[in-house]
Amino acid sequence: MTAPTPDMPADLPRPVFHRLVWPVAGLVAVVAFGLAVFALSLRAELDQAAERGRADLALASDRLAAGLQRYRELAVFLSDHPTVLALSRAGTAESGGAPGGAPGAATVGAAVELMQGMADKTGAQSLMLVARDGRVLAAAGEEQRPRGAQAAHARAMTGALGIAHFVDSRGRRRYVFAAPVFAGGGRAAAAVIVNVDVALIEWGWPSEPSAAFFTDDYGVVFVSNRSELILRGGLAGPMPVEARHRIGGHDIWRLSAGPYIPSPALHLTQPLPVVGLEAELLMDLAPVLSRAGLQGGMAAVVVLLFVMALIFVAERRRALAEANARLEARVAARTEALEVANRELLREVHEREEAEARLKRAQADLVQAGKLSALGEMSAGISHELNQPLMAIRSFAENARTFLDRDRPDRAADNLERISELARRMGRIIKNLRAFARQEPETITDVELTSVVEAALEMTQAKIANAGVTLDWAPAGPVWVRGGEVRLQQVVMNLLSNAVDAMRESPEKRLGIRIEPGDPTRLRVSDTGGGIAEPEKIFDPFYTTKPVGASEGMGLGLSISYGLIQSFGGRIRGANRAGGGAEFTIELTPARVTTPGEAAE
Repeated sequence: MTAPTPDMPADLPRPVFHRLVWPVAGLVAVVAFGLAVFALSLRAELDQAAERGRADLALASDRLAAGLQRYRELAVFLSDHPTVLALSRAGTAESGGAPGGAPGAATVGAAVELMQGMADKTGAQSLMLVARDGRVLAAAGEEQRPRGAQAAHARAMTGALGIAHFVDSRGRRRYVFAAPVFAGGGRAAAAVIVNVDVALIEWGWPSEPSAAFFTDDYGVVFVSNRSELILRGGLAGPMPVEARHRIGGHDIWRLSAGPYIPSPALHLTQPLPVVGLEAELLMDLAPVLSRAGLQGGMAAVVVLLFVMALIFVAERRRALAEANARLEARVAARTEALEVANRELLREVHEREEAEARLKRAQADLVQAGKLSALGEMSAGISHELNQPLMAIRSFAENARTFLDRDRPDRAADNLERISELARRMGRIIKNLRAFARQEPETITDVELTSVVEAALEMTQAKIANAGVTLDWAPAGPVWVRGGEVRLQQVVMNLLSNAVDAMRESPEKRLGIRIEPGDPTRLRVSDTGGGIAEPEKIFDPFYTTKPVGASEGMGLGLSISYGLIQSFGGRIRGANRAGGGAEFTIELTPARVTTPGEAAE
């Protein structure tokens, strides 16, 4: 055990002390990181809340300004009304008829009726026409000029629009507009005073989560959507602000004014010089604090999980290091054994590759041997096919010479044309034999299936004719498939030859060939022979139903054909027909042949 350091308890071993230090340090880091994320999130959330609060404050300000604007326009409208102008001139006349006479009474009555109608339509508390000397010339709703309207009336007498707000003797909040009336003489003769009850404007406001209020120059709340704040800072007592803080440039208030006043709240202000008030908003910060706390908590949880993962990994690495020391010795011993086994496996792989190469060569030789065997079987018929045209060429040549001696060139030309046609026929037979006998590369290309069948028929024509077989074959046009031309021709020749051999003892000998385009494309070869005794074995190597003899083959034709069709990605199967005989079907993948029109595009 090592000696304890000054910072380490004396009763704890050093490894145990380190195991306690790291978790405590990790916990402190988690708390610090969570608080940092909380602070950053709170600032970001406060910025976003301030943007939303400014929008709400602007909306509330516009709502108040719009509510007061109609009364302002009402005062201006009445100041230019003919009835008001007539009454103003009569009220300010310094000589002439008596003001209380009949004409004056009629004018007053008309003005009162006008003002009462406007008050009923707009909801104004009172409307009155006040002369320069303070006399009320006409009024609707109240008979005396309110005391708080004196300042507005005085400003209207200077020719400007007067504005004032006050609390009347009954505790009602009033807002007054005074519009000057110019009745001639170049100065204001009277003023139209519109008296508004602010509570009526507040009544139509929708309920909002934020507390909006409007204060005057003395800090008194004159208008608000919260009754708890009305006249705070004045008659109703001071604002119930317990504490104020400044976070990220934002003003945060903590209040105690009841359950409907948010606390803590974001305090925002906006001046409204048009109405002589300052708009203020208290926005609830509970959602902001919740989101910031949630983000800080999530960050702390993530870091806590990360620290726990680090501690787990550290402990795991320590355990793995101990286990690794024990395994290294075992690995070293096993490595030598694996090297020996690996060398043996490489030797076996090399032998297998050589065996596969030999098998491929044997398969290629077997395919070529099958083709040569087929050529040997067809040699007599092919010799007859070539011998007949040669004898005909000799006879036509002698006749042509005779016709030339007799000065009959037209008949000689006819014989020469027949000689040319016979030569072309012999050339096709020799070309097909040469192509059939060559070694074709094992590549898959586009092959025209109809021409493959035609070439196979041309080479087996003699065998078909000598066996007395009727051929049922009607080519419908070119059909393109994927495969190898020579190998596919070998398969077709093998099927045709087997079909002819199967009908050797049949009373009816009919060989059917049919191509069915589609996906897949099918080639069907049918006969009227004795059928297949064991269909499940026909593609097995060395399986044959022919009599044993040197000229009958070894039973490898269909097995080779099966392998060739499989190499094209196709299928071949054989089955007995319902009416007798057998039918072999080859399924091949159709080729995508580009037409001249598609190539031009």
